Amino acid sequence: MSKRTEWVRWGSLAAAVAVLVVFLLSQGQDVDVSYGRSPSPSAAIGEGEAGELGDVTVPSVDEMAALVRADDVVRLPGAIASWDDERVRDVIGDDDVRILVAPPGLDEDERKSVREVDDVTVRVIGTQVSGGLYQSSADRVAGWRAEFATGDVTDQLVTLIAALNDRPEPESVDQHTWRDPTEAELAAVADDLRRTGVHTAEGATLDRVPEQSASAAFPDRPALYVALPRQPFGEPVPQYGPALAGLFPDTPIVVLYGWWIEYHGPHAADFDELVAASFYGQFGDRLSHYDYPQRNVLAAYLARVADVRYAGLFDRPLPYQPPDPLRVALPALPWLFTGCVVVFLALSARTVLRRTGRAPVNSTNARLAGLTALAVEVSGLTRDPHLTRGIGKLGAAGEALANDLPDRHVRTLLDGAEAELDAAARALGRADYRPDVYLAGRLV
Repeated sequence: MSKRTEWVRWGSLAAAVAVLVVFLLSQGQDVDVSYGRSPSPSAAIGEGEAGELGDVTVPSVDEMAALVRADDVVRLPGAIASWDDERVRDVIGDDDVRILVAPPGLDEDERKSVREVDDVTVRVIGTQVSGGLYQSSADRVAGWRAEFATGDVTDQLVTLIAALNDRPEPESVDQHTWRDPTEAELAAVADDLRRTGVHTAEGATLDRVPEQSASAAFPDRPALYVALPRQPFGEPVPQYGPALAGLFPDTPIVVLYGWWIEYHGPHAADFDELVAASFYGQFGDRLSHYDYPQRNVLAAYLARVADVRYAGLFDRPLPYQPPDPLRVALPALPWLFTGCVVVFLALSARTVLRRTGRAPVNSTNARLAGLTALAVEVSGLTRDPHLTRGIGKLGAAGEALANDLPDRHVRTLLDGAEAELDAAARALGRADYRPDVYLAGRLV
């Protein structure tokens, strides 16, 4: 086998191994089906690193236990949760239900103290409602809005109390009501928005808009922001969004009611409820028992807005992403591997056959030596002219090899010598001296 063939044989094996390694390594890659890579931050932070712990404490466990024994509803200083007393009393009925209401922003040790108070049926920390082995949480936009805009936990309370007393779950009731803002209220907000783009009402905690999150959420046109404190429970809430959207057309408008955030403006119909459900579905539990500043809540909300924008909403064109050559080539790798293996096996089988079979010899030197030996043997049996001409051509072929003449010329001379020796063998009637038979016998 020639050196070139050997290179092809072993090269195909090396290529097959390389293809197999690449294919196996590629199986561990993640599939990225996102619209684009959102620039929103996603690093996790520990408790107390985002200003979520309030400047509040709770009494000792014994003190809280004494308060609970004395009254069926105990509200600790700083508590914010409210509920419809009539609905809660109806579901309690004649049962002895003790409710302990603690403020939000407690650290883990203080929350543990609240949980260790005996004879408590329901514990409310911030707006997080739990009791026994259960925790009752809102699971729809109306429930989150009531909880985070006004501190209303009525639905959570009645659902939990009914479950603890093995009663049917009461029907959810949306008690949140809107009202149009007065002209004076709307004018005060609009004036601030025209001047600075931000209106912070008395009692709100928004000190500034997080610029990085805001630019990622609304890169085309800056949004306007209205920050209001948590609204009084049981009173209609002024709905600024639609009114401001009329004053500032085609402008994103973000309104905070405590920890509840609403969006109005371009694409609001497709976007507002989706972002709200996604955001509060993930962060609602943390917001319920911590006391985050509004700036932190707004930053997380805007990060979710950016994520949703990069998921393909707002009719934005797809950002260009160059194709990944590896992913394009992956379907062809198994076929390429198979082809390399077939080439290697075919060439290896050819090598084995040449070593064990009666294949003709391709080496020029070996062929010259074999024909010369044949001519010597035949010369003792005949003086046929074919033999003489064959010997002459063998001599010419030997000289051509010695002088490094082209291989084609040497092969032509050997072909002629072989034909002459074949004719001489036929004339002798000796088939065993025919060149193809003689050379095959010598090379077994």
